[in-house]
Amino acid sequence: ARMAKLRVGDPLDKSTDIGAVVHTTQLERIRGLVDQAVQQGAVLHQAPVPNGPGSFCAPMLLTDLGAANIANTEEIFGPVVTLMTFRTPGEAVELANNTRYGLAASLWTENLTTALDIASQVKAGVVWINGTNMFDANAPFGGMRESGFGREGAREGMLAYLTSDEASGKERKAPAPLSALPASASGDAVDRTRKLYIGGAQKRPDGGYSYAVDGAQIPLGGRKDIRNAVEAAHKASGWSRVTGHNRAQVLYFLAENLNARARDFAPKDEVAQAVERAFYWAAWADKYDGKVHSTTGPNVTLAMKEPFGVMGVICPEEAPLLGFVSTVLPAIAMGNRVVAVPSQANPVPALDLYQVLDTSDVPGGVVNIVTGPRAELTDTLAKHDDVAALWVFADAETCLSAERHSAGNLKPVWAESRARDWSGPASQSRDFLRRAVQVKTVWVPYGA
Repeated sequence: ARMAKLRVGDPLDKSTDIGAVVHTTQLERIRGLVDQAVQQGAVLHQAPVPNGPGSFCAPMLLTDLGAANIANTEEIFGPVVTLMTFRTPGEAVELANNTRYGLAASLWTENLTTALDIASQVKAGVVWINGTNMFDANAPFGGMRESGFGREGAREGMLAYLTSDEASGKERKAPAPLSALPASASGDAVDRTRKLYIGGAQKRPDGGYSYAVDGAQIPLGGRKDIRNAVEAAHKASGWSRVTGHNRAQVLYFLAENLNARARDFAPKDEVAQAVERAFYWAAWADKYDGKVHSTTGPNVTLAMKEPFGVMGVICPEEAPLLGFVSTVLPAIAMGNRVVAVPSQANPVPALDLYQVLDTSDVPGGVVNIVTGPRAELTDTLAKHDDVAALWVFADAETCLSAERHSAGNLKPVWAESRARDWSGPASQSRDFLRRAVQVKTVWVPYGA
């Protein structure tokens, strides 16, 4: 009865509640999705269909539908509302996040503590509390997951128009094929085959194969190893919920332990800088804060910086230890869990770093290391729907391939084909922090 009171008609008429759909094709799509939802068990409640020409769509309500119903999983872009019940706030969050999309959400409750708790868990770029459709040029707007990345409005929106600290070195070349790498003696006292590092433990590669680098046997990781690493990273979700202060403590401990073990790592000229870099990103773990934006209306508008979750990092070839530390640590400092692919020509320093990770209170699954053919592993990470963001420091062809394969799930990709001076200021750019987080705008009622 209340839907029947909504006026559907000319959008230029001030008394109109719902205007026309953008095109007849979209109107047909809306009706098609609603028909599928009804076929899957939903009950349709619809206001009278407006008469006359034009792409007008009467408001509709769908009830008694399951979480897997197409009306809940697909974006309809029409005057259609789905209604489901829940018993606990946790169940409400699970239902809200049961979609590939995450543009905006509205929370309605008399308990502000509950609202803020749920707002932090809902995977949406904008969260309105006890309100909806509030916009302001000084408030960041944009989505998460397959609703896109990047922000419009406020300082965050201006970043797209500013020059970043981009690499200015020569174009990277593709690494030599595994079969062409040198196989001279490694100097190891014991002939051993190193292992992958997944979920806080050393793991043999799924295929059981290895390749030689300067006499060292390196595990040959593949698609299944990436899958296992992503699963391990998802299980370490607690790392994204701890405070920045606690993450800083862990990373300081890691830097101290790396310094104590410095003589065990090579290349020697990178070790001291890697220790300094570890301390640097540890210091940033609790200092890259969100903002309170001044907007019109009685609201406190929070722009919270949240980690992506699981990230893939294709580390640079040109600095096997320093490059690994300089790219992986800022990502985990911001609360992400990482699946890292180290240098193909010299992965030994990164693989040996597991001993420092194990003794530094870094939870298992926060850092996962998979070695092997970089181009193939990059494509696997790019295609993986459960990898939320990807950094690629590689040759131009690998970068382009990563961007192409990530388009299907709208994964944000930072692809850098030019070499970076990992010993200079460019390797400590705040871009590493900015690209490790996504902004969630939360509109909180405040005042009258």
